[in-house]
Amino acid sequence: MQTSRTVLNRCVLAITGLALLAAGAWLVSADPALGTRLPAWWPEPSGDVTFLSPARLLDLRTQGWWTPTVMAASAALSALGALWCARQFHGAGRAPITLPAPGATVRARALEEAVARDAAALDGVARCRARVLAGRGRITVRLHLWLQPDTTPDAVLPGITRLLGRAESAAAPRPVHGRVRLSARSHQVPHVR
Repeated sequence: MQTSRTVLNRCVLAITGLALLAAGAWLVSADPALGTRLPAWWPEPSGDVTFLSPARLLDLRTQGWWTPTVMAASAALSALGALWCARQFHGAGRAPITLPAPGATVRARALEEAVARDAAALDGVARCRARVLAGRGRITVRLHLWLQPDTTPDAVLPGITRLLGRAESAAAPRPVHGRVRLSARSHQVPHVR
């Protein structure tokens, strides 16, 4: 999973970089006034192609919608880029969780996988997603459980309580707080036509 995510991120970054490089090269080579400042090896622009002539740009700037649209688009693209960049570091830089035994630590992702696997093995649970956060002297375990059809939360909660109790005994001096979100899977009713 992590390798495919890294490959995908690098491909998206490379494609974005190449597209921006091509767009920048096209804009620079399309304006004849900038042609005098290009390096000697730069190819000559063919024909009289300009992206935005000075007159057209002046005409756009006089329109009432131009400035707010450009500002909103720039802000939206900057926010999306910053969000994507922040998501790249999400979870990767989490410090390992220290356990009560001297020198013992566990990766948060490994603990998440173990808790999710144990919760998904409970009767009535179709699947589970876990998130483990450590900080301020406590560990928070967030579970999102999808229940199988016709399973009540009362049937699953005792098993979840035991699971969180085992996690708390493993992290002995640190308290473990659990947050459980239950979702029901819909019935797959066959439709007759």
